[in-house]
Amino acid sequence: MANTDQGHEIHYDLIEDDEFDIVNIVVEGLDETLGASASPRSAGLEVKPPSSSQPRIPGRQLSQKWLHEKLGKYPAKTHVQKVVEELDAPKSGIIYLRGFDEPLYPYSDQGPPFRQQRHFFYLSGADFPGCSVTYDISRQDLILWIRRNDPRLSLWYGTTPSVEETKSKSDVCDVRYVDDLTKYLHANLTPDTTLFVLHPDQTPKLEPPSSLNLRHRFRGPKIDSTSLLPAIEAARVIKTPHEISLIRRAVSLTSHAHKMVLQRIKHLSNEREAHAVFEGFCISQGAPHQSYAVIAASGPNASTLHYDANDQPLEGRQTMLLDAGCEWGCYASDVTRTFPLNGKWTKEGEEINKVVERMQRECIDAIRPGRLYYKLHLVACLIAVEELMKLGILHGGTRTEILAKGTVAAFFPHGLGHHVGLEVHDVSGRERLLLSSGLHSQGVTGISGSRRRMKREQVTPEDLAAMYREAMMDTDEVEQKAVVPPPYKGRQRLRENMVVTIEPGIYFHRPYIQSFFLSNPAHAQYINTKVLDKYWDVGGVRIEDCILVTKDGYENLTTAPKGKEALKIINAGVPGFGGGQPGGN
Repeated sequence: MANTDQGHEIHYDLIEDDEFDIVNIVVEGLDETLGASASPRSAGLEVKPPSSSQPRIPGRQLSQKWLHEKLGKYPAKTHVQKVVEELDAPKSGIIYLRGFDEPLYPYSDQGPPFRQQRHFFYLSGADFPGCSVTYDISRQDLILWIRRNDPRLSLWYGTTPSVEETKSKSDVCDVRYVDDLTKYLHANLTPDTTLFVLHPDQTPKLEPPSSLNLRHRFRGPKIDSTSLLPAIEAARVIKTPHEISLIRRAVSLTSHAHKMVLQRIKHLSNEREAHAVFEGFCISQGAPHQSYAVIAASGPNASTLHYDANDQPLEGRQTMLLDAGCEWGCYASDVTRTFPLNGKWTKEGEEINKVVERMQRECIDAIRPGRLYYKLHLVACLIAVEELMKLGILHGGTRTEILAKGTVAAFFPHGLGHHVGLEVHDVSGRERLLLSSGLHSQGVTGISGSRRRMKREQVTPEDLAAMYREAMMDTDEVEQKAVVPPPYKGRQRLRENMVVTIEPGIYFHRPYIQSFFLSNPAHAQYINTKVLDKYWDVGGVRIEDCILVTKDGYENLTTAPKGKEALKIINAGVPGFGGGQPGGN
């Protein structure tokens, strides 16, 4: 890029500094502009003469320009029409959703970065605070209500999109100022009208604000606070082409960022550096938000499913598990790769990696519309039992016996995957994608009794045993009548234009295995502790891709290197970064 100052043209570029392992800003020709007495290094700048032969790092410039190509307006009208269909197409009524305001931490003037309410975004395409949206069902009139720009706020925080800018990005029917929302609701809501809201606390104030003498005569509309949420979540399960395009962009950029880490991993010394390479590249390419906290776990840390400290040295450790995915236009990605830090697997690490590779490959190959997803999880578990028996980690029974007891959950303790969309663990609609028991799918109960939300579902031995029993009955009637807690109706089959992850893993988390499996004779009889001791240092291996279900099968949206390709990139490195050779694009 270029800037001009007093007629002089200044060229900026990003280069890598071999001495400090950082990316510096290079200002070409700065010495001529500032004069000989200037000291650009004192300002944190490195001066290099203009050169067309400056070495480039493969992958620094993302070659896929289509990432930034315009997709057209966000299809909010298409989304709201899908929601109305899930509401059983009522002939009249108004849908009302309120977006989020700027959050603040308690007792503080600071807050986390703004993140829009996802159901609201789905119906509006507006990713800024202070908005509401209404949809008049009979008139098919979708209106986005936004705040007026306040010069006092714009002084500090800048302006939010104007009416015209908002209309150019979303195909809502109209954009108006939220000041007039109450007046609009009063004009269009009668005692015979139904107002659909997500939750009772989302109901707008409908009493006349200033005419106190009219309040005793005011009769509000019927409020339905139970139908809208399941309707939106059902509509979100099947992605529109626009949504798929946004997810595709998120996954593509994420895949490229994973490759950047592979190219540099031999020359990094701490987990936080891998985190920084990944997230920094995403930010530089226009994706400032991550779909979830980056997991850069080395060695035994990889056995912690939601490890996010990312602060341990890499020295003396075998592997790194990098689970990271950026957002693009509010849509998520989710990709995991596990690789040897020095570019060569240990015997035990390679053995476990091959197990997980087979688990993922055979599950992905089985994806097609109509397939019950939970049966894919059972396929992964059966493969895990077979392969761990070959390694001697599991023994003392047949593969069917061990699978039926659920013992393999000691090493594969989470679900095979989940939906991806506006959330990294996206909604599944009126059916459960995986578990029939709702106990562990929503979180883990801690010592205090509070429940922690999790990005992936926990699968206990009891859960796995129940899934196996249901599958053995092998009739659609039994599968669809599996015990599934409200608001879900049954098991979910894959359908065209769903986006799901396939993310099997094998983990050696010592406290979990010792506390719940080795201490339980029903499971301990199947685990060979002498062989197991060889694998603790592997930590964990997980491989995860985002998969689009197509009409006849699937498309793997993920291009992040894995297998032999990943090892080749690690060992090649990048030119000018530790003396490696180009890894290619």
